[in-house]
Amino acid sequence: MNAAVQQRLAAQLSDRAGQLHSPPPIQVEGKLTRMVGLTLEAIGLPAVIGSRCSVRQPGAADIEAEVVGFSGEFMYLMPIDPIQGLGPNARVMPLRHGALAPVGPALLGRVLDGAGRPLDGKGPIRAERHVPLTGTPLNPLGRPPIRQPLDVGVRSVNALLTVGRGQRMGLFAGSGVGKSVLLGMMTRYTAADVTVVGLIGERGREVNEFVTSILGPEGLKRAVVVTAPADTTALQRLQGAMLATAIAEYFRDQGLNVLLLVDSLTRVAHAQREIALSVGEPPATKGYPPSVFARLPALIERAGTAPGGGSITAFYTVLTEGDDPNDPVADSARAILDGHIVLSRDIAESGLYPAIDMEASVSRLMVELAGDGQQQAARRFRQLYSAYRQNRDLVAVGAYQAGADPLLDQALQMQPRLVEFLRQDLRQGADHAASVAALEALCAVDPGGDA
Repeated sequence: MNAAVQQRLAAQLSDRAGQLHSPPPIQVEGKLTRMVGLTLEAIGLPAVIGSRCSVRQPGAADIEAEVVGFSGEFMYLMPIDPIQGLGPNARVMPLRHGALAPVGPALLGRVLDGAGRPLDGKGPIRAERHVPLTGTPLNPLGRPPIRQPLDVGVRSVNALLTVGRGQRMGLFAGSGVGKSVLLGMMTRYTAADVTVVGLIGERGREVNEFVTSILGPEGLKRAVVVTAPADTTALQRLQGAMLATAIAEYFRDQGLNVLLLVDSLTRVAHAQREIALSVGEPPATKGYPPSVFARLPALIERAGTAPGGGSITAFYTVLTEGDDPNDPVADSARAILDGHIVLSRDIAESGLYPAIDMEASVSRLMVELAGDGQQQAARRFRQLYSAYRQNRDLVAVGAYQAGADPLLDQALQMQPRLVEFLRQDLRQGADHAASVAALEALCAVDPGGDA
Protein backbone atom coordinates (compact mmCIF):
# COMPACT_ATOMS: atom_id res chain seq x y z
CA MET A 1 0.00 0.00 0.00
CA ASN A 2 1.59 3.30 -1.13
CA ALA A 3 1.71 6.51 0.90
CA ALA A 4 -1.09 8.23 -1.05
CA VAL A 5 -3.51 5.40 -0.38
CA GLN A 6 -2.55 5.39 3.28
CA GLN A 7 -3.23 9.14 3.50
CA ARG A 8 -6.69 8.75 1.91
CA LEU A 9 -7.60 5.97 4.34
CA ALA A 10 -6.40 8.05 7.28
CA ALA A 11 -8.52 11.01 6.13
CA GLN A 12 -11.59 8.79 5.79
CA LEU A 13 -11.10 7.41 9.29
CA SER A 14 -10.67 10.94 10.65
CA ASP A 15 -13.98 12.01 9.04
CA ARG A 16 -15.79 9.02 10.46
CA ALA A 17 -14.49 9.87 13.92
CA GLY A 18 -16.84 12.84 13.87
CA GLN A 19 -19.89 10.57 13.84
CA LEU A 20 -21.83 9.92 17.03
CA HIS A 21 -21.46 6.13 16.80
CA SER A 22 -18.03 4.75 17.63
CA PRO A 23 -15.71 4.29 14.60
CA PRO A 24 -13.94 0.99 13.95
CA PRO A 25 -11.36 0.17 16.62
CA ILE A 26 -7.65 0.19 15.96
CA GLN A 27 -6.50 -3.36 15.25
CA VAL A 28 -4.35 -3.61 18.36
CA GLU A 29 -6.05 -4.90 21.45
CA GLY A 30 -5.53 -5.37 25.15
CA LYS A 31 -7.04 -7.77 27.65
CA LEU A 32 -9.29 -7.11 30.61
CA THR A 33 -7.57 -8.49 33.71
CA ARG A 34 -9.52 -7.19 36.67
CA MET A 35 -12.50 -5.13 37.79
CA VAL A 36 -12.29 -3.32 41.11
CA GLY A 37 -15.29 -1.26 42.17
CA LEU A 38 -16.16 0.98 39.22
CA THR A 39 -12.83 0.56 37.45
CA LEU A 40 -11.74 -1.88 34.75
CA GLU A 41 -8.08 -2.83 34.58
CA ALA A 42 -6.54 -3.82 31.22
CA ILE A 43 -3.08 -4.90 30.11
CA GLY A 44 -1.40 -4.59 26.72
CA LEU A 45 -3.56 -1.62 25.71
CA PRO A 46 -1.89 1.11 23.58
CA ALA A 47 -4.00 4.08 24.71
CA VAL A 48 -3.60 7.47 26.38
CA ILE A 49 -5.55 9.35 29.05
CA GLY A 50 -8.91 10.53 27.72
CA SER A 51 -9.08 8.09 24.80
CA ARG A 52 -12.03 5.73 24.30
CA CYS A 53 -11.99 1.94 24.16
CA SER A 54 -14.50 -0.78 23.30
CA VAL A 55 -14.69 -3.72 25.73
CA ARG A 56 -15.89 -6.84 23.92
CA GLN A 57 -16.86 -10.28 25.10
CA PRO A 58 -18.82 -12.99 23.23
CA GLY A 59 -22.46 -13.10 24.28
CA ALA A 60 -22.46 -9.56 25.72
CA ALA A 61 -23.00 -6.13 24.21
CA ASP A 62 -19.93 -4.00 23.56
CA ILE A 63 -19.20 -1.50 26.33
CA GLU A 64 -17.51 1.82 25.65
CA ALA A 65 -15.09 3.03 28.30
CA GLU A 66 -12.62 5.86 28.76
CA VAL A 67 -9.01 5.65 29.91
CA VAL A 68 -8.81 7.53 33.22
CA GLY A 69 -5.45 6.38 34.59
CA PHE A 70 -2.52 3.99 34.31
CA SER A 71 0.15 2.34 36.41
CA GLY A 72 3.05 0.81 34.56
CA GLU A 73 1.62 -1.48 31.88
CA PHE A 74 -1.87 -1.47 33.44
CA MET A 75 -4.53 0.91 32.12
CA TYR A 76 -7.55 1.93 34.19
CA LEU A 77 -10.85 2.32 32.35
CA MET A 78 -14.15 3.83 33.47
CA PRO A 79 -17.26 2.55 31.65
CA ILE A 80 -19.72 5.06 30.21
CA ASP A 81 -22.73 2.78 30.67
CA PRO A 82 -23.53 0.22 33.39
CA ILE A 83 -21.58 -3.02 33.06
CA GLN A 84 -23.49 -6.22 32.35
CA GLY A 85 -22.09 -9.61 31.34
CA LEU A 86 -18.37 -8.83 31.52
CA GLY A 87 -15.83 -11.37 32.65
CA PRO A 88 -12.04 -11.79 32.78
CA ASN A 89 -9.98 -11.79 29.57
CA ALA A 90 -12.48 -9.69 27.61
CA ARG A 91 -10.95 -7.95 24.60
CA VAL A 92 -10.26 -4.22 24.93
CA MET A 93 -10.00 -2.40 21.60
CA PRO A 94 -8.81 1.24 21.43
CA LEU A 95 -11.05 3.52 19.37
CA ARG A 96 -9.90 6.28 17.06
CA HIS A 97 -11.33 9.23 18.99
CA GLY A 98 -11.72 10.69 22.43
CA ALA A 99 -14.89 12.06 23.98
CA LEU A 100 -16.80 14.18 21.45
CA ALA A 101 -19.85 16.42 21.75
CA PRO A 102 -22.42 16.76 18.94
CA VAL A 103 -23.21 20.43 18.23
CA GLY A 104 -25.38 22.32 15.80
CA PRO A 105 -28.75 24.08 15.42
CA ALA A 106 -30.53 20.71 15.15
CA LEU A 107 -29.97 20.19 18.88
CA LEU A 108 -32.57 22.81 19.76
CA GLY A 109 -35.64 21.14 21.20
CA ARG A 110 -33.80 17.88 21.95
CA VAL A 111 -33.15 15.94 25.15
CA LEU A 112 -29.83 14.05 25.34
CA ASP A 113 -28.16 11.75 27.83
CA GLY A 114 -24.67 12.36 29.21
CA ALA A 115 -23.09 10.55 26.25
CA GLY A 116 -24.89 12.72 23.67
CA ARG A 117 -27.51 10.13 22.70
CA PRO A 118 -31.16 11.19 22.18
CA LEU A 119 -33.70 10.34 24.88
CA ASP A 120 -36.78 12.01 23.40
CA GLY A 121 -37.70 9.51 20.68
CA LYS A 122 -37.32 12.11 17.92
CA GLY A 123 -34.76 10.20 15.92
CA PRO A 124 -30.98 10.47 15.68
CA ILE A 125 -29.09 13.67 16.36
CA ARG A 126 -28.20 15.45 13.11
CA ALA A 127 -25.15 17.29 14.35
CA GLU A 128 -23.39 19.96 12.32
CA ARG A 129 -20.08 18.71 13.67
CA HIS A 130 -18.48 17.13 16.72
CA VAL A 131 -16.13 18.95 19.08
CA PRO A 132 -14.02 17.79 22.04
CA LEU A 133 -15.85 17.73 25.37
CA THR A 134 -13.02 19.61 27.05
CA GLY A 135 -13.45 22.74 24.90
CA THR A 136 -10.76 25.28 23.96
CA PRO A 137 -9.50 27.67 26.65
CA LEU A 138 -10.04 31.38 25.92
CA ASN A 139 -7.39 34.04 26.37
CA PRO A 140 -8.52 35.94 29.50
CA LEU A 141 -7.42 39.23 27.91
CA GLY A 142 -9.73 38.55 24.98
CA ARG A 143 -12.90 38.33 27.10
CA PRO A 144 -15.02 41.49 26.77
CA PRO A 145 -16.04 43.05 30.10
CA ILE A 146 -19.56 42.41 31.41
CA ARG A 147 -21.56 45.61 31.16
CA GLN A 148 -25.12 44.60 30.17
CA PRO A 149 -27.66 43.49 32.82
CA LEU A 150 -29.55 40.27 32.22
CA ASP A 151 -33.27 40.04 32.95
CA VAL A 152 -33.80 36.75 34.83
CA GLY A 153 -37.49 37.32 35.56
CA VAL A 154 -37.08 37.15 39.36
CA ARG A 155 -37.80 40.49 41.08
CA SER A 156 -35.43 40.12 44.01
CA VAL A 157 -32.54 38.99 41.80
CA ASN A 158 -33.10 41.66 39.16
CA ALA A 159 -33.24 44.48 41.70
CA LEU A 160 -30.96 43.41 44.56
CA LEU A 161 -28.57 40.90 42.94
CA THR A 162 -28.34 42.20 39.38
CA VAL A 163 -26.75 39.66 37.03
CA GLY A 164 -24.90 40.57 33.81
CA ARG A 165 -24.68 38.75 30.49
CA GLY A 166 -21.72 36.40 30.80
CA GLN A 167 -21.71 36.22 34.61
CA ARG A 168 -21.33 32.91 36.51
CA MET A 169 -23.59 32.61 39.57
CA GLY A 170 -24.15 29.87 42.15
CA LEU A 171 -27.42 28.85 43.82
CA PHE A 172 -26.40 27.56 47.27
CA ALA A 173 -28.82 25.62 49.45
CA GLY A 174 -29.48 22.42 51.31
CA SER A 175 -31.85 19.80 49.97
CA GLY A 176 -35.52 20.66 49.57
CA VAL A 177 -35.18 24.44 49.91
CA GLY A 178 -36.26 25.38 46.38
CA LYS A 179 -33.15 25.40 44.16
CA SER A 180 -34.89 23.59 41.31
CA VAL A 181 -37.97 25.83 41.57
CA LEU A 182 -35.86 28.99 41.34
CA LEU A 183 -33.89 27.47 38.48
CA GLY A 184 -37.16 26.72 36.73
CA MET A 185 -38.30 30.34 37.10
CA MET A 186 -35.06 31.54 35.53
CA THR A 187 -35.42 29.02 32.72
CA ARG A 188 -38.90 30.26 31.92
CA TYR A 189 -38.36 34.02 32.20
CA THR A 190 -34.70 34.80 31.43
CA ALA A 191 -34.14 36.86 28.28
CA ALA A 192 -31.72 34.59 26.37
CA ASP A 193 -31.43 33.39 22.77
CA VAL A 194 -30.75 29.77 23.74
CA THR A 195 -31.07 27.86 27.01
CA VAL A 196 -28.90 24.82 27.75
CA VAL A 197 -29.88 22.79 30.81
CA GLY A 198 -27.69 20.14 32.44
CA LEU A 199 -29.56 17.94 34.93
CA ILE A 200 -26.68 16.08 36.56
CA GLY A 201 -27.02 13.45 39.26
CA GLU A 202 -30.55 14.43 40.26
CA ARG A 203 -33.71 12.34 40.57
CA GLY A 204 -34.85 10.76 37.33
CA ARG A 205 -38.49 11.75 37.80
CA GLU A 206 -37.49 15.43 37.74
CA VAL A 207 -36.29 15.21 34.14
CA ASN A 208 -39.74 14.71 32.60
CA GLU A 209 -41.26 17.26 34.99
CA PHE A 210 -38.65 19.83 34.01
CA VAL A 211 -39.12 19.26 30.27
CA THR A 212 -42.93 19.13 30.25
CA SER A 213 -43.92 21.44 33.11
CA ILE A 214 -41.13 23.98 33.53
CA LEU A 215 -39.83 24.36 29.99
CA GLY A 216 -43.01 23.41 28.16
CA PRO A 217 -43.31 23.03 24.37
CA GLU A 218 -42.53 26.70 23.68
CA GLY A 219 -39.53 26.86 25.99
CA LEU A 220 -38.11 23.60 24.65
CA LYS A 221 -38.01 25.01 21.10
CA ARG A 222 -35.07 27.25 22.08
CA ALA A 223 -33.50 24.89 24.60
CA VAL A 224 -31.25 21.84 24.78
CA VAL A 225 -31.55 19.51 27.78
CA VAL A 226 -28.71 17.19 28.82
CA THR A 227 -29.58 14.74 31.58
CA ALA A 228 -27.47 12.24 33.49
CA PRO A 229 -29.56 11.12 36.50
CA ALA A 230 -28.21 9.62 39.70
CA ASP A 231 -28.47 6.04 38.41
CA THR A 232 -26.02 6.61 35.52
CA THR A 233 -22.30 5.96 35.79
CA ALA A 234 -19.94 8.48 37.35
CA LEU A 235 -18.24 9.10 34.00
CA GLN A 236 -21.54 9.83 32.25
CA ARG A 237 -22.55 12.27 35.01
CA LEU A 238 -19.24 14.09 34.75
CA GLN A 239 -19.35 14.20 30.97
CA GLY A 240 -22.98 15.33 31.02
CA ALA A 241 -21.89 18.64 32.55
CA MET A 242 -19.05 18.91 30.04
CA LEU A 243 -21.43 18.13 27.17
CA ALA A 244 -23.89 20.84 28.26
CA THR A 245 -21.02 23.33 28.45
CA ALA A 246 -19.67 22.33 25.02
CA ILE A 247 -23.13 22.82 23.46
CA ALA A 248 -23.42 26.24 25.15
CA GLU A 249 -19.97 27.17 23.79
CA TYR A 250 -21.08 26.33 20.25
CA PHE A 251 -24.09 28.67 20.41
CA ARG A 252 -22.01 31.37 22.11
CA ASP A 253 -19.49 31.21 19.27
CA GLN A 254 -22.36 31.91 16.86
CA GLY A 255 -22.77 35.30 18.58
CA LEU A 256 -25.81 34.25 20.68
CA ASN A 257 -26.54 34.96 24.33
CA VAL A 258 -26.82 31.59 26.05
CA LEU A 259 -28.27 30.74 29.46
CA LEU A 260 -26.52 27.67 30.92
CA LEU A 261 -28.13 25.98 33.93
CA VAL A 262 -26.33 23.10 35.67
CA ASP A 263 -28.17 21.26 38.44
CA SER A 264 -26.06 20.42 40.27
CA LEU A 265 -22.37 21.27 40.47
CA THR A 266 -22.12 19.23 43.66
CA ARG A 267 -23.12 16.05 41.81
CA VAL A 268 -20.43 16.80 39.22
CA ALA A 269 -17.90 16.97 42.07
CA HIS A 270 -19.25 13.71 43.49
CA ALA A 271 -18.82 12.01 40.09
CA GLN A 272 -15.22 13.19 39.84
CA ARG A 273 -14.62 11.99 43.40
CA GLU A 274 -15.92 8.50 42.51
CA ILE A 275 -13.62 8.33 39.49
CA ALA A 276 -10.56 9.64 41.33
CA LEU A 277 -10.97 7.31 44.31
CA SER A 278 -11.52 4.35 42.00
CA VAL A 279 -8.14 4.85 40.32
CA GLY A 280 -6.34 5.24 43.64
CA GLU A 281 -6.10 9.01 44.13
CA PRO A 282 -5.86 9.69 47.88
CA PRO A 283 -8.62 11.71 49.58
CA ALA A 284 -7.56 15.09 50.88
CA THR A 285 -10.20 17.61 52.02
CA LYS A 286 -13.06 15.84 53.82
CA GLY A 287 -12.83 12.85 51.49
CA TYR A 288 -12.47 14.83 48.25
CA PRO A 289 -9.32 14.12 46.17
CA PRO A 290 -7.37 17.12 44.81
CA SER A 291 -8.55 16.48 41.23
CA VAL A 292 -12.10 17.50 42.25
CA PHE A 293 -10.94 21.04 43.02
CA ALA A 294 -8.97 21.16 39.76
CA ARG A 295 -11.98 19.99 37.72
CA LEU A 296 -14.45 22.61 38.99
CA PRO A 297 -12.62 25.76 37.79
CA ALA A 298 -11.80 24.04 34.48
CA LEU A 299 -15.55 23.57 33.93
CA ILE A 300 -16.79 26.93 35.24
CA GLU A 301 -14.18 29.06 33.45
CA ARG A 302 -15.54 27.86 30.09
CA ALA A 303 -18.65 30.03 30.65
CA GLY A 304 -18.63 33.79 30.26
CA THR A 305 -18.16 36.28 27.44
CA ALA A 306 -16.24 35.61 24.22
CA PRO A 307 -14.54 37.80 21.57
CA GLY A 308 -17.25 37.07 18.97
CA GLY A 309 -19.94 38.96 20.89
CA GLY A 310 -21.76 35.95 22.31
CA SER A 311 -21.98 35.08 25.98
CA ILE A 312 -22.76 32.23 28.36
CA THR A 313 -24.53 33.32 31.53
CA ALA A 314 -24.28 30.33 33.85
CA PHE A 315 -26.15 29.35 37.00
CA TYR A 316 -24.81 26.38 38.97
CA THR A 317 -26.74 24.89 41.86
CA VAL A 318 -24.56 23.86 44.80
CA LEU A 319 -25.93 21.48 47.43
CA THR A 320 -24.60 22.48 50.86
CA GLU A 321 -24.66 19.18 52.71
CA GLY A 322 -26.23 19.48 56.12
CA ASP A 323 -26.92 23.17 55.32
CA ASP A 324 -23.21 23.78 55.95
CA PRO A 325 -22.09 26.82 53.90
CA ASN A 326 -18.45 25.79 54.47
CA ASP A 327 -18.85 22.45 52.73
CA PRO A 328 -15.63 21.93 50.65
CA VAL A 329 -17.42 21.99 47.27
CA ALA A 330 -19.50 25.04 48.23
CA ASP A 331 -16.44 26.86 49.54
CA SER A 332 -14.44 26.11 46.38
CA ALA A 333 -17.31 27.12 44.08
CA ARG A 334 -17.89 30.37 45.97
CA ALA A 335 -14.30 31.41 45.26
CA ILE A 336 -14.58 30.65 41.53
CA LEU A 337 -18.00 32.11 40.74
CA ASP A 338 -18.93 35.76 40.17
CA GLY A 339 -21.52 35.76 42.93
CA HIS A 340 -23.80 33.49 44.91
CA ILE A 341 -27.49 33.33 45.77
CA VAL A 342 -28.03 31.57 49.10
CA LEU A 343 -31.37 29.93 49.82
CA SER A 344 -32.34 29.68 53.51
CA ARG A 345 -34.26 26.81 55.08
CA ASP A 346 -35.59 29.15 57.80
CA ILE A 347 -36.98 31.54 55.19
CA ALA A 348 -38.50 28.66 53.22
CA GLU A 349 -40.16 27.29 56.36
CA SER A 350 -41.70 30.71 56.97
CA GLY A 351 -43.52 30.41 53.63
CA LEU A 352 -41.50 33.03 51.70
CA TYR A 353 -40.54 31.93 48.18
CA PRO A 354 -38.12 32.25 46.58
CA ALA A 355 -36.35 31.73 49.90
CA ILE A 356 -33.33 33.95 49.14
CA ASP A 357 -31.20 35.02 52.10
CA MET A 358 -30.38 38.59 51.08
CA GLU A 359 -27.87 39.04 53.89
CA ALA A 360 -25.72 36.14 52.64
CA SER A 361 -26.18 36.64 48.87
CA VAL A 362 -24.09 38.88 46.63
CA SER A 363 -23.55 39.68 42.96
CA ARG A 364 -19.95 40.77 42.51
CA LEU A 365 -20.71 42.66 39.31
CA MET A 366 -23.76 44.61 40.50
CA VAL A 367 -21.65 47.72 41.14
CA GLU A 368 -20.76 47.72 37.42
CA LEU A 369 -24.27 47.00 36.18
CA ALA A 370 -26.64 49.04 38.36
CA GLY A 371 -27.21 52.80 38.31
CA ASP A 372 -26.64 55.03 41.33
CA GLY A 373 -30.35 55.16 42.21
CA GLN A 374 -30.70 51.39 42.17
CA GLN A 375 -27.54 50.89 44.24
CA GLN A 376 -28.68 53.37 46.89
CA ALA A 377 -32.12 51.76 47.07
CA ALA A 378 -30.55 48.29 47.30
CA ARG A 379 -28.26 49.36 50.15
CA ARG A 380 -31.21 50.87 52.00
CA PHE A 381 -33.29 47.74 51.48
CA ARG A 382 -30.51 45.57 52.89
CA GLN A 383 -30.07 47.86 55.91
CA LEU A 384 -33.76 47.69 56.79
CA TYR A 385 -34.11 43.98 56.10
CA SER A 386 -30.97 43.11 58.08
CA ALA A 387 -31.97 45.34 61.01
CA TYR A 388 -35.27 43.50 61.36
CA ARG A 389 -33.83 39.98 61.05
CA GLN A 390 -31.06 40.65 63.56
CA ASN A 391 -33.46 42.05 66.17
CA ARG A 392 -36.64 40.06 65.55
CA ASP A 393 -36.12 37.91 68.64
CA LEU A 394 -35.94 41.03 70.85
CA VAL A 395 -39.10 42.35 69.26
CA ALA A 396 -40.88 39.01 69.59
CA VAL A 397 -40.30 38.79 73.36
CA GLY A 398 -41.13 42.48 73.92
CA ALA A 399 -37.60 43.45 74.97
CA TYR A 400 -37.34 46.28 72.43
CA GLN A 401 -38.73 49.72 73.25
CA ALA A 402 -39.91 51.80 70.29
CA GLY A 403 -37.70 54.83 69.69
CA ALA A 404 -34.47 53.25 70.90
CA ASP A 405 -33.22 52.67 67.32
CA PRO A 406 -34.65 54.81 64.47
CA LEU A 407 -33.42 52.33 61.83
CA LEU A 408 -35.13 49.41 63.56
CA ASP A 409 -38.29 51.46 64.00
CA GLN A 410 -38.44 52.07 60.28
CA ALA A 411 -37.60 48.43 59.56
CA LEU A 412 -40.52 47.29 61.72
CA GLN A 413 -42.82 49.70 59.94
CA MET A 414 -41.71 48.60 56.46
CA GLN A 415 -41.25 44.87 57.15
CA PRO A 416 -44.52 43.75 55.49
CA ARG A 417 -43.66 45.72 52.34
CA LEU A 418 -40.09 44.37 52.29
CA VAL A 419 -41.32 40.78 52.54
CA GLU A 420 -43.95 41.37 49.87
CA PHE A 421 -41.25 42.70 47.54
CA LEU A 422 -39.24 39.49 47.98
CA ARG A 423 -42.23 37.17 47.53
CA GLN A 424 -43.00 36.05 43.98
CA ASP A 425 -45.24 33.38 42.52
CA LEU A 426 -43.31 30.90 40.40
CA ARG A 427 -45.85 31.32 37.58
CA GLN A 428 -45.31 35.07 37.35
CA GLY A 429 -42.27 36.80 35.88
CA ALA A 430 -40.96 40.27 36.77
CA ASP A 431 -38.92 42.11 34.18
CA HIS A 432 -35.75 44.00 35.06
CA ALA A 433 -37.00 47.55 34.54
CA ALA A 434 -40.16 46.99 36.60
CA SER A 435 -38.15 45.30 39.37
CA VAL A 436 -35.72 48.22 39.65
CA ALA A 437 -38.56 50.77 39.56
CA ALA A 438 -40.40 48.91 42.35
CA LEU A 439 -37.26 48.82 44.49
CA GLU A 440 -36.56 52.53 44.03
CA ALA A 441 -40.18 53.39 44.82
CA LEU A 442 -40.11 51.21 47.94
CA CYS A 443 -36.89 52.71 49.34
CA ALA A 444 -37.14 56.25 47.96
CA VAL A 445 -38.40 57.82 51.20
CA ASP A 446 -36.12 57.55 54.20
CA PRO A 447 -37.33 59.65 57.13
CA GLY A 448 -34.68 58.18 59.39
CA GLY A 449 -31.56 59.08 57.44
CA ASP A 450 -29.89 58.69 54.06
CA ALA A 451 -31.64 57.16 51.08
